[in-house]
Amino acid sequence: MYPRKTNRLLFVLIASSLAAGSALATTTKPKPKRKVHRVAAAAPAPAAAKVIVAHHPGSHLSRLPKKRYVFSPWNVPTFADSTEGDLVDGEDLTVRRAAVQALGPYNGTVVVANPNNGRILSIVNQKLAYQSGFQPCSTIKIVAALAGLSEGILDQNTHFKVGPRRGMGLTEALAHSNNAFFSAIGYRLGYDRIVQYAQLFGLGEKATLNLDAEQPGTLASAPPADGVGMMTSFGEGIYMTPLELAALMSAVANGGTLYYLQHPRSQQDIDQFSPSVKRQLNVTRWLPDIKPGMMGAVEYGTARRANYNPSEPIYGKTGTCTDGRSPTHLGWFGSYNELGQNKLVVVVLLTGGHAVSGPVASGVAGAVYKNLSADNYFAQSRSGSPLALVSTQSCCAIR
Repeated sequence: MYPRKTNRLLFVLIASSLAAGSALATTTKPKPKRKVHRVAAAAPAPAAAKVIVAHHPGSHLSRLPKKRYVFSPWNVPTFADSTEGDLVDGEDLTVRRAAVQALGPYNGTVVVANPNNGRILSIVNQKLAYQSGFQPCSTIKIVAALAGLSEGILDQNTHFKVGPRRGMGLTEALAHSNNAFFSAIGYRLGYDRIVQYAQLFGLGEKATLNLDAEQPGTLASAPPADGVGMMTSFGEGIYMTPLELAALMSAVANGGTLYYLQHPRSQQDIDQFSPSVKRQLNVTRWLPDIKPGMMGAVEYGTARRANYNPSEPIYGKTGTCTDGRSPTHLGWFGSYNELGQNKLVVVVLLTGGHAVSGPVASGVAGAVYKNLSADNYFAQSRSGSPLALVSTQSCCAIR
């Protein structure tokens, strides 16, 4: 009797346990939770979209708090009326008009000079051109190349290591503005010789004759903390004016004569103009070594925006960097052409924000040459000094 009752009791207990376990399993099924997890998994999608938008803040500036965009590393505007305050009497108005149109709304300066006599034909934004200089960025590589060639550090066939498994020669290094190549030249030259050649080529001194408003650039009084290679690749510690670069490019264009630049201010100045030589540079034998790289910059390198035309060749060097002293972002291009009787040097300096660069500056210079070519400027003989070169201040403002 007792065993039967016991068995029944056990059966009841087991059945109850199973029922309770089944009920527990049923109540702990995570079906509703799985639905919650699915919603949570989909939630990050809007956050990802916000991250993408953050890379393009220009179209959403109104949504950003002011503290996000009040500060800028540069305090110089990218766009401005660059003709304001210019004195144009005595300038070649055809050249000035071409330069003003090419510069457009950019906050910069254009200097156009005759490399065969040192006469300045036009300066757009004279106030900027006369300032005490800006970091030359990669335009200093022209000085570094000529110094290295003169000192026997390299020749046209020399290759320097610019990567783990890559070497590069002078032509490609100039065309593509390779920093490692020119840093290597700097370390081989050393600080003293870098400064010596910079001074020889007219940096750190006034480029003009009898132009009181011009302030000279300056040269580093000591090697940069991050090495002399920065001097020959970025121009660190050096401050160069557009006029100094125009004088240097004139010497490259004419075979080695460094003229004092002269800016006639009247018809009398034009009639009495006489070239004045500052010094003769012993670089004639090295110029054929740098010209292919300067043409390569325009044909396939950093200055492609100048629009290479084999029938109207342009030689030049770009420069892009930040001038911490101003502070401003910079776009440089020093150039000259070899077309017809009227060879010209065109130097462009753009200041402002990230929108300016050496390639952009090369496009401005290319437009100057193109505008003048369209005016048939290079096919005309200009032995005289026509009265048409003298004008009033109403000329050539940006519209």
